[in-house]
Amino acid sequence: MSHLPGFAALFPLPAPLETRLAAFPRKGLSCEAPVRIRWNPYQVPYIQARSDHDLAFVLGLVHAHLREGQLALLKHAALGRLAEIFGPPATGIDELLRILDFVRAVDGIMEQMPADTHAWLGAFVAGLNHYQEKAGPPPPEFALLGLRREPWTVADVLTISRLMGADVNWLVYFTLLREEGRSDWPRIWARAREAGVDSATSFRASDDERVLSSLFSGLGRSGSNSVALSPEKSTSGGALIASDPHLGVSLPNAWLLLGAQSPSYHVVGLMPVGVPVFALGRNPFIAWGGTNLRALASDLFDVGGIDPASIRCEPFLIRRRFCFPARRIRRYTPFGPILSDARLLPRTEKELALSWVGHHPSDEISALLAAARARHCGEFRASFTEFGVPGQNLLCADSRGNIIQILASAIPAREETSYPDLLRDPADPHTHWTGIIRTPQLPYALNPSEGYLASANNRPVESDVLIGLFFTDSDRIIRLKEILAGQEKFSRQDLARLQMDTRSPAARRLAGKLAPLLRAAGQGEGIAARLDTWDGDYRPDSAAAATFEILLYYLVPALYTDGRRQASALLGQWGFLTKYLIPDLEALSPTRRARLLRHVLRKTARRAGRYAVWGDMHRLGAAHWLGRLPVLGKAFRLARFPVGGSRETPMKTAHGLVAGPHDAVYGSQARHISDLSDPDENYFILFGGQDGWLGSANFADQIDLWRQGNYIRMPLRAETIAAEFPLTMDLEPAP
Repeated sequence: MSHLPGFAALFPLPAPLETRLAAFPRKGLSCEAPVRIRWNPYQVPYIQARSDHDLAFVLGLVHAHLREGQLALLKHAALGRLAEIFGPPATGIDELLRILDFVRAVDGIMEQMPADTHAWLGAFVAGLNHYQEKAGPPPPEFALLGLRREPWTVADVLTISRLMGADVNWLVYFTLLREEGRSDWPRIWARAREAGVDSATSFRASDDERVLSSLFSGLGRSGSNSVALSPEKSTSGGALIASDPHLGVSLPNAWLLLGAQSPSYHVVGLMPVGVPVFALGRNPFIAWGGTNLRALASDLFDVGGIDPASIRCEPFLIRRRFCFPARRIRRYTPFGPILSDARLLPRTEKELALSWVGHHPSDEISALLAAARARHCGEFRASFTEFGVPGQNLLCADSRGNIIQILASAIPAREETSYPDLLRDPADPHTHWTGIIRTPQLPYALNPSEGYLASANNRPVESDVLIGLFFTDSDRIIRLKEILAGQEKFSRQDLARLQMDTRSPAARRLAGKLAPLLRAAGQGEGIAARLDTWDGDYRPDSAAAATFEILLYYLVPALYTDGRRQASALLGQWGFLTKYLIPDLEALSPTRRARLLRHVLRKTARRAGRYAVWGDMHRLGAAHWLGRLPVLGKAFRLARFPVGGSRETPMKTAHGLVAGPHDAVYGSQARHISDLSDPDENYFILFGGQDGWLGSANFADQIDLWRQGNYIRMPLRAETIAAEFPLTMDLEPAP
């Protein structure tokens, strides 16, 4: 059977670390001088190069070596070519991706990019291509998916970067479009705005930091946690920082962990696969992390009434595996591509154009490269002047003892800041963009008196700039601040415990408000007593967490029936439940409320008898992304285990309304902690492993560490690097 395409992916041969490293090309490289890579047992590399060019080139080799299959998938997604892999079922996805057009700004970015950034990307791409030309067979999944190795270009890397910069608000827009046009739309829109905007802020902007409306009067949604502590709050005497990005949970991880040294760089941290920049990490002087800002970087315009002559039509072909190509048309307007042409989106009679900041040039690569070279918080902030998408709420700590929080983003300048409706009117000049607001014009916080800064995708600060509309519920930021304010000093171990915290203040409050209503209905004393005493902790062994979630599963649809319901697509979203569930229950007549709750209690009691604790229902699956394939997917699922956490706990393991076994597929999947008192005190972990090669010993070897709250140290001192990265590989340039 070994000759069958895909057999190696379905039944991969074991590949120990020595076998995998033996496949790495070592001679005849396009380097200026010899390069050394040190590897640790987790196949984490530490690249030591004598020039920046050589560092970038070897980064390309490393990305291709560890994640070649993932890189191919990212490239196909960014270019809207997934149907070439998955056949006709991916046609609608490709059509939407082509209309979103992540390529659109790439030429402009390259024209404006500094020469040294272009050279850096060129060397990285040369490394990717060299690996494909000189390494052995491609990853096992290539044959299964019908993939072939293709040459890489700088444009490909920038297109992947733009894909990673997609506006998280689009998901909210797509949800709301299903409800726009209903008779109760004004109420739905008002509640959506209230739930998204009514969020606790991260910091206070002083008068001289705040962006005043007078500055702009002439001009007219992912997740994560990040905290920074000043030396006064640290047991070591150095500033501390801890970050844990929240993304989809699948293998291989979205991040690569590595160290890098060259004349300009000495950095350890996490790189997004396919893009040679450190998104969070540490150099000898600073450490940084952050969260998605959820900046309002896009608007939807109803362009049905604009001049047809202003619309440009661009036909394109979607090539499909196992099928004939599909022909589609992308239509451009002065307000962006017509998004409603995508068949995958909710059907509407209106023609909706998407205006997105990401369709205009900005320079995230240069910004993040400059940040990796920064020597203090001021230089770090100055690095992000030309940064655009996705908007980031960044925290930085430096060895001088400073901590800073900045908003790195490009936000449209809008005359109309009240945002009265989801759809903008192109005939109204007040809805048009009149400029772009960038990082130097946005608020920031430096060395607050509290001694700490925190971000959790919440509304960052009071500002006269319309930063965003749909921030996450305040649950995580409240819990983080509760922990940070409740203790005088913190160690690295304390921050590790914070990253694994599974308490939800909002769940505790909501359960406490539901309990008396259940008692008043009768027949609910046992469940009410359990909710009354619950501390909001979603531990795997929590009986109250299981009961609470089962109760919500039956209560929400029972309350929001056809006659009274909010938008069906919004039911069960945490911000809506925490804000509106109790008022909507209390708005019912006592008789009707009691009848509804008795019905819900009977169902809850029966189901709670089957699932005694949260871990009986709430699981985390370790699986390759191919595990989502029908039928064949089972071959790519490694493990499934009980896990703590919930939608908005610091250790986020997101889910919807649930009353039975389910997998958390979004949330905490990487962690970072740095102590600025010591260059060696930098710790990281990935959910999964470093190597994306199916069968590799390092494919999922960090999962147990992640579950136990352990980390891999990434030092900066030469002697510690040599001791903890003992596997030496010397790369030789071509003669």
